[in-house]
Amino acid sequence: MEPLIRSAALAGYPQLCHTLGLDPSALLRGVGLAVHVFSDQDRWIPALAVAQVLELSADASGCESFGLRLAELRRLSNLGPVSLLVREEPDIRSVLEVLIRYERMYNEALRASLHESGSTATLHISLALPGARRTRQAVELAVGAYHQVLAEFLGHPLRPRQVCFTHTAPANLETHHRVLGTDLAFGAGFNGIMLPAHALQVVNADADPVLHRYAKQYVDSLAHAPDLSDTDRVRKIVEVLLPTGRCTANEVARSLGIDRRTVHRRLAQSGETFSSMLNATRNDLARRFVADDQRPLTEVAQLLGFTSPGAFSRWFRDQFKISPSQWRSHHQSPDTHEQA
Repeated sequence: MEPLIRSAALAGYPQLCHTLGLDPSALLRGVGLAVHVFSDQDRWIPALAVAQVLELSADASGCESFGLRLAELRRLSNLGPVSLLVREEPDIRSVLEVLIRYERMYNEALRASLHESGSTATLHISLALPGARRTRQAVELAVGAYHQVLAEFLGHPLRPRQVCFTHTAPANLETHHRVLGTDLAFGAGFNGIMLPAHALQVVNADADPVLHRYAKQYVDSLAHAPDLSDTDRVRKIVEVLLPTGRCTANEVARSLGIDRRTVHRRLAQSGETFSSMLNATRNDLARRFVADDQRPLTEVAQLLGFTSPGAFSRWFRDQFKISPSQWRSHHQSPDTHEQA
């Protein structure tokens, strides 16, 4: 199935949209996403949808450097658990090796590699996005994010030997010069960053060897967890699409880059149907959301993809033999899942 990416990849997206006079909700809906994805940085969403919304946003704003401007807002913590290990790596070479080794923990579409030749170290960065017609913004976001990480350890402003892109130069280079410096190459043979080889030896003065050992154990335990099954992937996309009101088998298939028949076939291999998966996902989310008394039931209905609170209430009563408000009165914590 098509690659997924942590929703943290779009960290800062709503703010940037507002700065440029865009409606982030409308743009996200256009690619089958909803603003609620930002409520959980660890939510996995289709990488293709991220690439598409970046291109749509650049078009709508007339900002050719949209992806790069989003990269400016990235923080190391947006990498999730991997950031804990990165912070404790002893030198820049180790930082890059960790980012490359564990890249599938935060971006399944990312393909990075480090090459050394003489006095130059080159970080190649590419994206595996089958079906994507345009990837300029996603590529600049990825290159910019790596640049931000290097700058955090090597100092601001980072002075690479050159930052390279395979695409053509934008009409206005102001953002590129501000973020990446002036040593830029467009129409190059690869996307990435060239550094002096000695930069890889720069020591991370804040690294703690003891914390490094614990961080590595933690990250390794997550990295060695079983890969997501086809059923798990479908479920994650269902969770993303439910609030959009467009959670159909066709939309799930489109988000995963496969056809509807393939979705049904893969679910059938696990003894599931799309309807059973949709209902089971709603059931689990309903238990969590309804128990949260800070969340209005009208909002819960929308998050579960119902067209009205009444439709949600009827479904809920059919599932749990009790009304949502009665359930809430008995379950005030998402950790309490005993059915009444």
